[in-house]
Amino acid sequence: MKKSFIVIIIAGALTFLALNFHFILMDRSIKFLKKTDLTFNNTFVDARGAKKYKLFINPSLRKAGIRDLFKDSSVTIGK
Repeated sequence: MKKSFIVIIIAGALTFLALNFHFILMDRSIKFLKKTDLTFNNTFVDARGAKKYKLFINPSLRKAGIRDLFKDSSVTIGK
């Protein structure tokens, strides 16, 4: 009974994190970005290599502030 309660608490905490944060895998680190909506969409995002430009056109990431996150990381997207 005690083990199942601990498993339920851990699963609830992981679900809470997945609903509230975007986990963005950068070239050398992982960045966290607070979500604006409680959804599982775009929870884990791959931003390695040349895929960064696709993140700027994603409405949920744009609303959450992906541009500011990239600006803080010194990542620029040019024409």
